[in-house]
Amino acid sequence: MPPLVRQLNALAAAGAWLLAAAYPASLHAAEITAARPRIALVLSGGGARGFAHIGVLRVLRELHVPVDMVVGTSMGSVVGGAYAAGASVDDLERMARETNWDQVVADRPARDHLAFRRREEDVLLPSRIEFGLHRDGLTLPPSAAGNAALEQALGRLLPAGTRDLSVSQLALPFRSVASDLLTGEPVELVDTPLFLAMRASLAVPGVFAPVRVDQRLVVDGGLVRNLPVNMAHAMGADIVIAVNVGTPLAPEKELGSALGVAQQMLNILTEQNVQRSLKELQPQDILIAPDLGSVTFLDFSHVNGAIGAGEKAARALAARLAPLALDAKQYAQFENRRLAAPALADTALPLAKVEARSNGRINPAALVAQSGLKPGQPATLAQVREAADTLYGRGDLARVETDIVDSDGKRDVLIRASEAGWARSRLRIGLELASDFDEANSFALKLMYVRTSLNSWGAEVRALMGIGDKRDFGVQFWQPLGAGSPWFIAPSLQYGSASGDIFSGGRRLARNAYNVRGASLALGRELGNWGEVSAGVTRQSAGTRVVVPEQVGTATSYDTTQFVRYRFDTLDSLGFPSRGGRLDASLERSPASGQIGQSLARSSITGMAALHTDNWAGHVYGEWAHAQSGAAPLSLGGFLRLSGTPADSIQGRTIAFGRLVLARRVGALPITLGGTVRAGFSLETGGGFDQPPSLKSTSRKQAASGFFAVDTRFGPAYLGAGATQNGDRTLYLFLGPVW
Repeated sequence: MPPLVRQLNALAAAGAWLLAAAYPASLHAAEITAARPRIALVLSGGGARGFAHIGVLRVLRELHVPVDMVVGTSMGSVVGGAYAAGASVDDLERMARETNWDQVVADRPARDHLAFRRREEDVLLPSRIEFGLHRDGLTLPPSAAGNAALEQALGRLLPAGTRDLSVSQLALPFRSVASDLLTGEPVELVDTPLFLAMRASLAVPGVFAPVRVDQRLVVDGGLVRNLPVNMAHAMGADIVIAVNVGTPLAPEKELGSALGVAQQMLNILTEQNVQRSLKELQPQDILIAPDLGSVTFLDFSHVNGAIGAGEKAARALAARLAPLALDAKQYAQFENRRLAAPALADTALPLAKVEARSNGRINPAALVAQSGLKPGQPATLAQVREAADTLYGRGDLARVETDIVDSDGKRDVLIRASEAGWARSRLRIGLELASDFDEANSFALKLMYVRTSLNSWGAEVRALMGIGDKRDFGVQFWQPLGAGSPWFIAPSLQYGSASGDIFSGGRRLARNAYNVRGASLALGRELGNWGEVSAGVTRQSAGTRVVVPEQVGTATSYDTTQFVRYRFDTLDSLGFPSRGGRLDASLERSPASGQIGQSLARSSITGMAALHTDNWAGHVYGEWAHAQSGAAPLSLGGFLRLSGTPADSIQGRTIAFGRLVLARRVGALPITLGGTVRAGFSLETGGGFDQPPSLKSTSRKQAASGFFAVDTRFGPAYLGAGATQNGDRTLYLFLGPVW
């Protein structure tokens, strides 16, 4: 061999060695890819059934079967998109098990994430039946579930730095499909940011709000292409591993309701396009169809069962999957390319600029103030996003997006808020029922109207009206003293009329009719999103007349009261909370007048603390009230207030009461109708006292109840029986607040 040729060969060998040293993984991966078929993983939609995809991925990892590209629809897009971006199978399992899916598919953020005024609305009217009220009539919310919890869950799932990457820039090629809501055409999400592609494909009609992508309004892709095999072939796949977890058609016996028929119609549309996709599978392709039994689209309580079903189905096809496997070393190198690099430490940087933009009437300055982010304040990326997400608690935002830019050791933050048009003017409809299957029966239809962002400082008006055994109407104007200021003034007007029985020694003596008119003015301060302190004055007139036995004439009294009130509420649920507490303490004082030589004071305090185990939920509750003269501002009797005793039959200058309520989960309603079904009991003690109460007082009573309870869209409903020791026993049907 001539010397020149030998020198050239040596240089070529050295160059090859240097290239191999510089790019060993990529070259080896290329060799691996060239030596085997390209494998695509196609994951169908199916809601909660889609967790079976995680079980399939676990088996593919154990068998060392590589995945070169991923295509997904709906929940398949969520699992597949995260996998393509570099999430490990362990990350996916952790997401599925630790996410509170009941909260994700709820129609708003968790209650303990709401602003205090939104929590207060639940106390006033626990119903969740709401409409937008505008000049053109009533409008329904655009979805049954809110966006906040869903988007937060998706954000936690994605590896750091991949949220805004185009799907074409991921570790593995990824595609998802959505449906154009206006034309019905499939929309292939090619250059879309990963987070938006996943969110759009998961916009299940009637559950999550539609998403706008490239000026097109899109929803769940399952309506047009639930198992997009054709997209995988178009991307160049030689072999497709398709996982179908779609909901099968229901039998006739399950179609007895309008909801069941509507769900069946969606299933028919989905199943028809799945059958077309199955015909597109080629002989070398592999179909995995997990047996998910009775797991439904929204049955998020069976995460482990769904994952196990996917694992079992994939293992059953291990003989067909095995020829696709790599050896352990090759697979490890392949996985190292796919897995996202460990996230860098999320370092706190000082905020150089905090800005907000709104597409509606909401003042951006109020959004910045309510986020709590301030220039000069050090904050991590997670802290910035968490602070921006608290804005969902306002109740009038459809989406909150946060842009963060780091430069020269400082951090600029832009919060882009999209107003929920329907929520700015809301009408809530409630229903309350109570019966002891004897003489005590009551009914009330309640309406609450709320209009927000009346001016640049964020004023609100709230009106509450009740029709039934009690008639009442109240309106409050709530005005912050600045954009996003925690200080506020709140003038209000109230009117109410009702009738009530007069008791003595537990015996009904007479019945009075009452009507009350009043006006008040309060100055207060919000304490974060969890509480409020206020002080003010109330002027009211009260008329009383005896109706049984009927007497002619009405006694009218006038009263001016000064008050101080402190409240906090961190409960995640009012009926059966699992965390948090609630306190309401007030002191009222009526100044001395010509007829009354000294000022009179009344005080009250009520408190509740949540109790929770895996299957049990409940609370400990206590109250105390006292008046210098006359009756205390609270009374006892009725369901869970000395059950078995007639409602409001126990009064006194001092009222003291406590109860323990516990209930165990025994079932659940469809999420569109309500929630958990529970069986539980209560232990109660208390009484009315003219002297300071003591443990040995004969006026103190003990009571207990047993009940079945259901979380409904109108609030908690109970069917139970109660008894007071050495006293009355009664049955109860109850719908409405018990707090």
